Amino acid sequence: MTSAGEDLLRAGAPRVLAALVRRYGDPDAAQDALQEALLAAAVQWPHEGTPRDPVAWLVTVASRRLTDQVRADRARTARERRLAERTPSGDLVAPAADTRERGDDSLALLLLCCHPALPPPGRVALTLRAVAGLTTAQIARAFLVPEATMAQRISRAKARLRAVDARLETPVTQDLPGRLAAVLHVVYLIFTEGHARTTGSGLYDVALTGEAIRLGRRLHASLPRTGEVAGLLALMLLTDARRAARVDADGALVPLAEQDRSRWDRDLIREGVELLEAALPQGPVGPFQLQAAIAAVHAEAATAAETDWAQIEVLYGMLADVAPGPVVTLNHAVAVAMVRGPLAGLALLDPLIGDDRLRRNHRLHAVRAHLLDLAGEDEEARLAFAAAARLATSLPEQRYLSARATAG
Repeated sequence: MTSAGEDLLRAGAPRVLAALVRRYGDPDAAQDALQEALLAAAVQWPHEGTPRDPVAWLVTVASRRLTDQVRADRARTARERRLAERTPSGDLVAPAADTRERGDDSLALLLLCCHPALPPPGRVALTLRAVAGLTTAQIARAFLVPEATMAQRISRAKARLRAVDARLETPVTQDLPGRLAAVLHVVYLIFTEGHARTTGSGLYDVALTGEAIRLGRRLHASLPRTGEVAGLLALMLLTDARRAARVDADGALVPLAEQDRSRWDRDLIREGVELLEAALPQGPVGPFQLQAAIAAVHAEAATAAETDWAQIEVLYGMLADVAPGPVVTLNHAVAVAMVRGPLAGLALLDPLIGDDRLRRNHRLHAVRAHLLDLAGEDEEARLAFAAAARLATSLPEQRYLSARATAG
């Protein structure tokens, strides 16, 4: 199958899964049926052509699998009997009409995965698996935990939803505040994985960033006066605005300082800044608003040399106060280095060297290499770039870091 076909399957999968869960009420069975439908598409579409409505095609195929399974297993357990009662006994409802009428399915699935019965880590992990379609390995890397640990976390989350008989329901505004922190975290992780893929030959996955922004817009429409919702959407728009300049004609990574800023999407930047300016006066400033403010400072600089690093350092200091963590410290160190010199930035990194969460993460070594390079420690910088390249799982990042390691 072509990459375009694979992108189409990736983009449609969350909507298909939501439609199946809504109709049949069993997330596990729906996930299995979706995988069978995706496999059928991979086999048939290259020979028979892509259907006019790919989502409807996938829903139809997956629904047939589920209907057959229900009819075969109907009497085995009480749960399967309940599932059979929810399954249409005659012809299937027209999938195309169903998927178009259920415009909130993806948001409903997001809310189901962020059910209050689940602990926060389980909510995030399950949503990334079901809504974004990330692999367990990708999610484990995002959380800096072993893959086996993440697999257990996802399995426990599914079991808990079955135990409380959680259902996919049309989202209502009053459901959102109680689940907002987990929902925002999930949407941001979906965007982050798309913006800087942890694996593969490409730097980004437009299907994931597009899905995250779409969910962000829908959340903002539901909660227009919630500052962190606006902050997250602004952050994603301001970050995505740089996408065209992040790789060169050969697909090689271009760092922020070297990007052609004429290729940045000024419409997205304008929208992001306007969202942020409207949100900041409304109440307490949270981590997404602070990150969006940092992105806005970068976006408003005509050249890298004109970046207001002093303002960025202050903003990262505020972010470290409200949402401390190793990734924030990494970025804060760069800002400190640009304002007070690379040795000051390196001093901020020292406590992270022994942090188990970053032991196999290439970004610590990459940032350290960058600051060592600024400090004129050429040999140490090359060694750190080489270590970062060995740990990186994204090919564009591997190539960039290897080139820095071997540069004269």
